[in-house]
Amino acid sequence: MSKLYRIGIIGCGGIANGKHLPSLSRLKNVELVAFCDIVVERAEEAARKYGNEDAKVYSDYTELLQDQSIDIIHVLTPNDSHAEISIASLEAGKHVMCEKPMAKTAADAKKMMETAKRTGKKLTIGYNNRFREDSLYLKQVCEAGELGNIYFAKAHAIRRRAVPTWGVFLDEEKQGGGPLIDIGTHALDLTLWMMDNYKPKVVLGTTYHELSRKENAANAWGPWDPEKFTVEDSAFGMIVMENGATIMLESSWALNTLDIDEAKCSLSGSEGGADMKNGLRLNGEKFSRLYTNEIELNSGGVAFYDGKKEEAPDVEMRKWIEAIEQDKDPVVTPEQAYVVSQILEALYESAKTGKAVYLD
Repeated sequence: MSKLYRIGIIGCGGIANGKHLPSLSRLKNVELVAFCDIVVERAEEAARKYGNEDAKVYSDYTELLQDQSIDIIHVLTPNDSHAEISIASLEAGKHVMCEKPMAKTAADAKKMMETAKRTGKKLTIGYNNRFREDSLYLKQVCEAGELGNIYFAKAHAIRRRAVPTWGVFLDEEKQGGGPLIDIGTHALDLTLWMMDNYKPKVVLGTTYHELSRKENAANAWGPWDPEKFTVEDSAFGMIVMENGATIMLESSWALNTLDIDEAKCSLSGSEGGADMKNGLRLNGEKFSRLYTNEIELNSGGVAFYDGKKEEAPDVEMRKWIEAIEQDKDPVVTPEQAYVVSQILEALYESAKTGKAVYLD
């Protein structure tokens, strides 16, 4: 009989209720036993909806971590507390899934990575877009070498008018940035993963506060207060890798464009190319377009597809628990997520200084 893993949730807001809790509750070998939030009513509601019969509620995460029966912690708080809580959880002997981005700063992300290595506990970051069916298909294509050497790529994270006006999304102190660190991080993670290239050399970035300064701007999630919109509304960058490959990154919550794509990438290689923008339909689902040197579209097979629909967050949680159960690396390793944080921070630094930033 497989072990029943006991999970504690720290942060019971939108990402917990929209992604982690529903997906975890569908797994048979886990039980949700502890819930913590600075707004205790949120923790209580999550416990009522998803907790086991003896689920406990906390307002102080340090008290939750004292429960030695808890195996796994999910850190679902604002970016500025990711490192503090994740490190404390690892030190307390827990495996940790932390929501993206890994941390507010690259230095904090590095501390998380080093703590996981030292304690021997598993750490992963919530880059759930890797687990979409189109992402898994394209990853197979890349691993099979069908695109050859991928030397140019684009990371897409563009919304026309979809600024998240709730919580602390617009607070630079809490989040560390706007769309670049929020949704650009997903697109960058996907792109690096497809290329299997985690050695950046130099980055050049720009950020903008154009539409965020406007009063009563149209927005899918209601108007924003320009005085409280302290993060960028758009950010763009170029990343050159040590092997010479180039990545162009685009991210925005509000941009005057009709070319809208989020958490997608386009790849150009020596043998072919692919993009996730307008996919072919395989088994009733949309998958990536592939381009050969003969400029043909081809689809190939989908080895992982068994006809059963499974949403990306469900796959993500299942794979995470399997990594613990089978004592193997999680799909998203801390080393990979750290490189994403390095690049994001360098892009922000470049935007502030107007100079390229070289990475060791």
